[in-house]
Amino acid sequence: MKPYIIGLGLLLSTGALTACEKFLDVNNNPNNPVVSTPNFLLPGIISNGIQTQMFTALRTPYITQYVVSRTTNSGGNDQYFFTNAQSTNTFNYSYFQSGGNIPTLQKAAEAEGSVYYIGAGKIMQAMILAHATDMLGDIPYSEAYQGGANFTPKYDPQQQIYATINQLCDEGVVEMSKPASAQVRPFYSTSPSESGDILYKGDASKWVRLAYALKARQAQHLTKKASYDANAVLALCDKAFQSTADDAQINFQTAIAPLSNTTNIFGVTRANFGTATFSSNIVKYLNGTTYPGVIDPRFGILTPTTSQGVDPGRGTTTNFTPGTTNITDFYGSWYARDLGYYEAITYHELKFIEAEAAFLAGNKKRAFDALRAGITAHMRKVGTGGTYSPPTVTFPVILDGQITAYLASAALPQNETALTLRHIMEQKYIAMFLNPDSWSDLRRYDFRKDLYVNLLYPTYTGNTTPPLPLGPNGVDRLFPRRLLPGATEVTVNPNAVAGLYTEAGLTFGSPAADLEYVTKPLWFDRP
Repeated sequence: MKPYIIGLGLLLSTGALTACEKFLDVNNNPNNPVVSTPNFLLPGIISNGIQTQMFTALRTPYITQYVVSRTTNSGGNDQYFFTNAQSTNTFNYSYFQSGGNIPTLQKAAEAEGSVYYIGAGKIMQAMILAHATDMLGDIPYSEAYQGGANFTPKYDPQQQIYATINQLCDEGVVEMSKPASAQVRPFYSTSPSESGDILYKGDASKWVRLAYALKARQAQHLTKKASYDANAVLALCDKAFQSTADDAQINFQTAIAPLSNTTNIFGVTRANFGTATFSSNIVKYLNGTTYPGVIDPRFGILTPTTSQGVDPGRGTTTNFTPGTTNITDFYGSWYARDLGYYEAITYHELKFIEAEAAFLAGNKKRAFDALRAGITAHMRKVGTGGTYSPPTVTFPVILDGQITAYLASAALPQNETALTLRHIMEQKYIAMFLNPDSWSDLRRYDFRKDLYVNLLYPTYTGNTTPPLPLGPNGVDRLFPRRLLPGATEVTVNPNAVAGLYTEAGLTFGSPAADLEYVTKPLWFDRP
């Protein structure tokens, strides 16, 4: 892995910047510079850009039933009730904390001829847009990033945003493929402080593979479209990540002044999941319920072995309390380590994308091999063991023999002839634990019970808040397909937000419209 440190970009963006030209120039404040160089701009774009996905993951694990509320009938996310405020981080991190700095980075890099910074900016812009549009739908781009010149940019259609993502990735690859001699400024430096490419430590080839991995993810989202081309996705996979060392992720660190909030968003220190426990959906895959007698080696890593799993809406009072009290079992997860990491897009995800695309292309041998490679990569990544705190948790090592045994178990096909789409999608669901893009898979496969066999619709008994609307059959309730617009946009750009509701056939401004709005499929989710 090539980790980078969360929050580092914020520190670097405020220090060692260009001072004023004149010592007594009263029009320039040397403590608040307006000009910087690309190496001090890129770290913040990287860290905040991927934090966009991380903050969205405060909500989406409830939608995808990795976790549920410990409070019965909470009226919360696990029962598919949402507020505009819950979308604000997704929108604001996309535009203000990360994307808004990219035009400045590009201008500075172009002026000095630092082509790798130009390429990194384009690829990060593509990643930011991809996540925002997949969560929200139509979003600003063509009129965005103008600051005070335009607080009310128009929203571009998602189809256009997808085309822009591809274009930005392609342009980024062109820049990253140029020889090192074309790069004026060092792409990564540790002296006098770490700056530049804090994601891949100056390895431009990894940025190229990231661009192709992102293109493959977005192209695979379009399985409902007549234009979907499985072989084109496979060609992208061939150019993308080659191992776990290519994973794009953030590593957390202990907060040391002036840094703050540098520990895991899922961790006990930041206390975002104190009212959460694991859903029966994920636990049943791990504890031998879905496949009787087959215990996943990741049981005890993704969730503690004490986790029973709770249906959404039913609640629980069960605690996980090694060495402390009132600690939910959520904090016993590998992904909840205070100094763990957050995965944005990974090699193991790419192998599942390859498996699905190959299956849809009729190449079951390639699909079979990619499926097993994805499972193996994920198990090896999370199966390194170790003891962490708080709370004090010791995670087991996953041995090669355990991986071999699991691959030979009843949970998986033993040859390509027996391979089904269910095998691919449920194994991807397990390995994509807590990642927001699992929601993209659930949506494009319409939450199918034959693919996601443990999925349950939340219960609402005793809850006075109305649940989501009924579907066409008049019996089953609809699943959520999008987040509500961010609260800041509702306040600052209400006409554009109203236009989103009009496009969805609704009238903006009522709780009933909000409940229906979140059930409307996005462009990528429609034929």
